Amino acid sequence: MTSPFSLEGKTALVTGGNQGLGKAFAFGLAEAGARVAIAGRSEERNAAVVAEAEGAGHEFLAITADITDDAQVAAMMGAAIDGLGRVDVLVNNAGTCIHNPSFEVTDEEWDAVWDLNLRALWKTSIAAGTHMRELGGGSIVNIGSMSGLIVNRPQWQPAYNASKAAVHHLTKSLAVEWAPYNIRVNAVAPGYVKTEMAPVDRPEFQRYWVEDAPQQRFALPEEIAPSVVFLASGASLFVTGSILVVDGGYTAV
Repeated sequence: MTSPFSLEGKTALVTGGNQGLGKAFAFGLAEAGARVAIAGRSEERNAAVVAEAEGAGHEFLAITADITDDAQVAAMMGAAIDGLGRVDVLVNNAGTCIHNPSFEVTDEEWDAVWDLNLRALWKTSIAAGTHMRELGGGSIVNIGSMSGLIVNRPQWQPAYNASKAAVHHLTKSLAVEWAPYNIRVNAVAPGYVKTEMAPVDRPEFQRYWVEDAPQQRFALPEEIAPSVVFLASGASLFVTGSILVVDGGYTAV
């Protein structure tokens, strides 16, 4: 009997798949049976992840793209479809965060966060959704954040928080609109995870980032990946428009 969590015969594209959470998502999807393409700005990091995947028995397709550029979004989607034959799953993972108090956030910082975290996600979703509508369905998994639900401390990151709240609501909007096309749209909202972007080991953050969490710890990327696999797979066929919070209980208190 085939597991409903299996992605055998499916294909997936992960943006920002050459480091951190995105890399963990790409490996998680591959381990579930999917053929995977990763997209990232750095050709060098892309190549390193492809080599790492090959050592683990997986064949990744690497696509170098800056998804804040509309032409590169279209080229990325075309390359993924050409290389994989189709795209059944899109993981909108690429994102950035700038720590700065509100009165010090520059227009350039605000734009950089929103261009990647929301506008690029929107453009990539439209490109993938157009393809999935032709296929007769698909699954889009957006990477939101618990920061779209709470205000982080002690660092201030208003642009990031607002962008992730917008990702959550855009997820719901697309899920409702695209349900007739059999395109499911969900989001994962991670808590604090040890990645290049989140300095969870810094002692000044211990009080708020770790001690405030019921589980009294941060997560590793590999602990978030199964949630993405779930939302990408047939195990979640009746799940759309959901924000799956994976935060060790942080937002529950």
